[in-house]
Amino acid sequence: MADSSSDSVSIDMETISLGGKISFFLGIGVSLNETIFGCLHFYSLDSGIALPLDWIGLDWLEHLVKTGRGPVSVAVYGDQDKPALITYPDLALNHMSCFQGLFFCPEAASLLLHNFCIYHITPPGHELGAAGISSDVPVASVDDLADQILEVLNFFGLGAVMCLGVTAGAYVLTLFAMKYRERVLGLILVSPLCRAPSWTEWFYNKVMSNLLYFYGMCGLLKECLLQRYFSLEVRGNSQVPESDIVQACRTLLDERQSTNVLRFLQAISRRYDITDGLKKLQCRTLVFVGENSSFHAEALHMTLKLDRRYSALVEVQACGSMVTEEQPHAMLIPLEYFLMGFGFYRPSQFNGSPRSPLSPSCISPELLSPESMGLKLKPIKTRVSLQV
Repeated sequence: MADSSSDSVSIDMETISLGGKISFFLGIGVSLNETIFGCLHFYSLDSGIALPLDWIGLDWLEHLVKTGRGPVSVAVYGDQDKPALITYPDLALNHMSCFQGLFFCPEAASLLLHNFCIYHITPPGHELGAAGISSDVPVASVDDLADQILEVLNFFGLGAVMCLGVTAGAYVLTLFAMKYRERVLGLILVSPLCRAPSWTEWFYNKVMSNLLYFYGMCGLLKECLLQRYFSLEVRGNSQVPESDIVQACRTLLDERQSTNVLRFLQAISRRYDITDGLKKLQCRTLVFVGENSSFHAEALHMTLKLDRRYSALVEVQACGSMVTEEQPHAMLIPLEYFLMGFGFYRPSQFNGSPRSPLSPSCISPELLSPESMGLKLKPIKTRVSLQV
């Protein structure tokens, strides 16, 4: 990282391999004005698909935004003149460990980065290289986290934004949409929460809290988190090794400060039921949930309480909670047709591509019925082959 005694910017280079598919150098530099410059330099792609970096836009600026509730790290990808898509990850994750599977999927990257500038909002203290938050700083509530998002939007001069959140992050973004309706175009929620923790979740969170407090980011704590994120199929067992995405996530969890993760866990454990406000949401909402997610029942409950005119559910078979990493291809078709309702389309170079799962022959007829909202996505199930 940069030396604070110098005006120069230093670059730390790290080699990362994800899933045997994508290998790259991660370069990070920090300037004195609290803006982090980063870039991803690809040197191989085993799948044989060339990723044109001019449209994938993986160079980023990471800003440390000072809010009334503490600083928030925001990684900005793409052209800031485009409409904004903000993301919020699940517990103990940041954009590198929660959303890169989706954004490294060529068709998804072309769809999202062609239409949006991406603002990855990181929970307090979850960014790379973060120091531990002082115990003198009060633990943020879920309302504080939602209010921080408003301050981030105001900092960048953003109006209404598209929102993408995973589990705990999905709750925070839904709460934000309820409090500041005029600032949200639409919600894309992955394995979301909307009720207070069940007794089972409360007990599970209590175990993780004790592990974090007494032992930090220990092996048992990481196993608990990986069970939260992924299905058994990719976590592996004594006969089957764990998948590359799980290994990569395990490595990235080592970067987290246990005290900061504990604070986010405490905020989510103290969340309240927002079910009654779901019917009042007028923004279009697309819900994804893994069939094997421990929050599957929560997502179904939330979908039933949302206004059916503006919402749709996609259940992804043989998948855990973090669909963005475990089966990002399952999100492509629903995402494309959801965004078409807002007038967003893929760039023409991907239309009709024989490798693209978004080809017209793959589109369910149920996704094509136009309604007053521009497009109605009916509940569907998707099945994606687990073979690479």
